[in-house]
Amino acid sequence: MKTAGLLLIVVGAIMLVWTGFSFTKKEKVLDIGPLEVSADKKETVNWPPYIGAVLVVGGIAVFAMSKRRA
Repeated sequence: MKTAGLLLIVVGAIMLVWTGFSFTKKEKVLDIGPLEVSADKKETVNWPPYIGAVLVVGGIAVFAMSKRRA
């Protein structure tokens, strides 16, 4: 339980600092026989910062509960 609590705290803190990331994906635009045209498309993944805060608080609660039982 302590490990799960620490993991939640770390992941939540990372999510608070970085609120998203982006990556580039190749997308096929045209495919006519031997002719193929592709383009780079930038994708972005974002999440609200409060999700990171919820994970940190949940991790602290899990960590605290594991100390009580031990």
